Amino acid sequence: MKVTVRYFASLREALGSGESLDLTAGATVGELRDKLMRSSDMHAQALSRSRALRCALNQVLCEEATPLPDAAEVAFFPPVTGG
Repeated sequence: MKVTVRYFASLREALGSGESLDLTAGATVGELRDKLMRSSDMHAQALSRSRALRCALNQVLCEEATPLPDAAEVAFFPPVTGG
């Protein structure tokens, strides 16, 4: 299934505005984060489990255990972002 990822605030500065990738059906937001962390050293650093990050699925805040539907848009951002 195809998923669109968006990055905001400091993540956007480090990784760009976003990317698209394919995942297996039934993947969760946490599995997506893990896959992204394996894709490059920059992703591993920016999305590290030691960093507090928020995530949203289709513009609604969610937990990492949330399953992803096909054509989902997932956003990652720090807990506090500026305007």
